Amino acid sequence: MEGFILLGALFVFLALRVPVAYALGLAALAGALYIDLPLEAVMLKISDGVSKFSLLAIPFFVLAGAIMAEGGMARRLVAFANVLVGFIRGGLSLVNVLASTFFGAISGSSVADTASIGSVMIPRMVKAGYPRVFATNVTICGSVQAILIPPSHNAVIYSLAAGGTISIAHLFVAGVFPGLLLGMSLIALCLLMARRHGYPRGEPVPFRQAVKMALEALWGLGTMVIILGGILGGVFTATESAAVACVYAFLVTMLIYRDYRWRDLPHLVHRTAKTVAMVMMLIAFASSFGYIMALMQLPAKVTAFFLTISEDKIVILLMINIMLLVLGCLMDMAPLILICTPILLPVVIKFGVDPVHFGMIMLVNLGIGLVTPPVGSTLFVGCAVGKVTIEQVAREIWPFYVAMVIVLLLVTYVPAISLWLPGVTL
Repeated sequence: MEGFILLGALFVFLALRVPVAYALGLAALAGALYIDLPLEAVMLKISDGVSKFSLLAIPFFVLAGAIMAEGGMARRLVAFANVLVGFIRGGLSLVNVLASTFFGAISGSSVADTASIGSVMIPRMVKAGYPRVFATNVTICGSVQAILIPPSHNAVIYSLAAGGTISIAHLFVAGVFPGLLLGMSLIALCLLMARRHGYPRGEPVPFRQAVKMALEALWGLGTMVIILGGILGGVFTATESAAVACVYAFLVTMLIYRDYRWRDLPHLVHRTAKTVAMVMMLIAFASSFGYIMALMQLPAKVTAFFLTISEDKIVILLMINIMLLVLGCLMDMAPLILICTPILLPVVIKFGVDPVHFGMIMLVNLGIGLVTPPVGSTLFVGCAVGKVTIEQVAREIWPFYVAMVIVLLLVTYVPAISLWLPGVTL
């Protein structure tokens, strides 16, 4: 009954269109009142939720991604990707996916990836003769890589939702192969569709121009080297790498690329601060919600429920995947991570699933939710940038869903995809 009060209150507030962060906090208060817990304890948990050093990684990574996104980095990454794969039939679709791979390793945000790469690639693909809906679908699905490839903001949120017991560095490194696998699956799909529909072949870039494009892009890609290289080399922690990446992004954008005006910098910082404030409020209220769930022993009850259905790990993981895919259609990614992790993590641990591996399963699942109606934030941004309707995209996006679900199943049932690289490097 206690669990129904807590979760029921949450769904009621969400149905009343209360913002997710406030809905979590109000549901936590309702649960506390039901179990006669002093409300001061809830307030203390809200404060404790954002009193963690590792949380500093989020504002630094968000700011670094924003600086690079608005400072001309997307355009240079597209040019570099065009050098590598633009000459192949359907090459611009491959350029789109590869540019998202590069930019995802800088921004860590699917929405930022879609807005930055999409604003460059969608008009370019349409001008070259690609259908506008296809160009939009490639953009939004390719941007899901940013959820997996470090520095993923959502990997940091998952670590916090798990009680800070899972290393952010391990999650970052674990996301490399799943992210690349997703990118390769989308490239394979684009090649297949290009052959079937006769999409145009691009022209090779002259050698001297290709060298110039590569050198310009390498300054931005240095952010990725700093983050992964610094963590793997033991030079700094994941949180420290965020601060270093932020300083590096600022220096490259303002002193080397010089595409961004100094007078626009305060507005960028202001927008970043608003984004970070929303994320921090969500984490704070979700911390109190998770605390009430723990007092109600909700995770243990959910574990017992799953055990009554099946004791086969394959079946349990399949059920969790289906549940997360459905939930991903109805709610945004960050709140789902904060709500579902404390409930589901004890379940999968009971079945012998590594917490880092489960983090990758959850990120792929909810990443698919970002491009699924009716609440997919990346889908909304992609449609706005591509100037198409959600209905147009939904009718033609199903081949991309098939590719992403295949990747999800591989990540779920082949743990080595996620766990091998952290095992040999950390």
